[in-house]
Amino acid sequence: MITRRRVLTVLAGAAASSVAGARAAVAPAQWRGIALGASARIILDHPDAAGLLRRSVAEIKRLENIFSLYRADSELSRLNREGLLVDPAFELVELMSRCSVLHQRTGGAFDPTVQALWALYADHHSKGRRPDIEQIKKARSKTGWNLVDYSPQKIAYRRTGMALTFNGVAQGYIADKVADLLRASGVRDVLVNTGEINALGMAPDGSPWQVALQGKSGETLPLSNRAIATSAPLGTTFDAGETVGHIIDPRSGYPGGRWTSVTVIAQSATDADGLSTGFALMGRSEIEAARGDSKVLLSG
Repeated sequence: MITRRRVLTVLAGAAASSVAGARAAVAPAQWRGIALGASARIILDHPDAAGLLRRSVAEIKRLENIFSLYRADSELSRLNREGLLVDPAFELVELMSRCSVLHQRTGGAFDPTVQALWALYADHHSKGRRPDIEQIKKARSKTGWNLVDYSPQKIAYRRTGMALTFNGVAQGYIADKVADLLRASGVRDVLVNTGEINALGMAPDGSPWQVALQGKSGETLPLSNRAIATSAPLGTTFDAGETVGHIIDPRSGYPGGRWTSVTVIAQSATDADGLSTGFALMGRSEIEAARGDSKVLLSG
């Protein structure tokens, strides 16, 4: 049984939930819901907040119909089922292009083709046992970013039984797309949290958005025109004992994680999400060489 700890690692802080000072006459508008299985929240202070929130929710649902593993009719589910997708959505091709960069940047630690391995571990641990070496080897033979061909015309797998998961990057990508929609609509100040966070401008009180990291440090970070994502290998586990984490190392085929949690602050939530996933499997020197202009906070 997959066990998910029902505590978000990244939370919107006090400035995101209440308004103080000169701009406190009207509380900001908020929406709470679910995006790709994660608790989601949008906070903005705008005259047309209600209309903008409706458009944002519609955008989230549209993107879920592309990236969800749990909707049988999503583009990703169809691709995984058939091994071929003709005329894929622009967003699917765009995210795959971003994944190629992240894969290379992390030396292969970030790899969306781990779904065959993920399914193997989920299935076996749901029955109270671990997969054996041969089963892991067989599933690993169905992974490898080099085995995926993609273009605006079609996406195809080179090996039967392959499958993609964007669970390590799609929440960040959706946060970015909603933020882009709102920015194009003239919104300067908004916090979009779809499991990972993109924060535009300032909170309604005029200060940066405050993002609280749960854990021993309880650190609170100011965020303005930046994005943040956290990966915790044991944040979701396959086994009831919560010892087998959900981040699988594509290079070995085994669940991994060198850190209790990895938080990345970057220009986009897509990069923050993908990098935090890959960095969870990498050493400090490797992370330092790959982080670019992102800020990385390591725990454990």
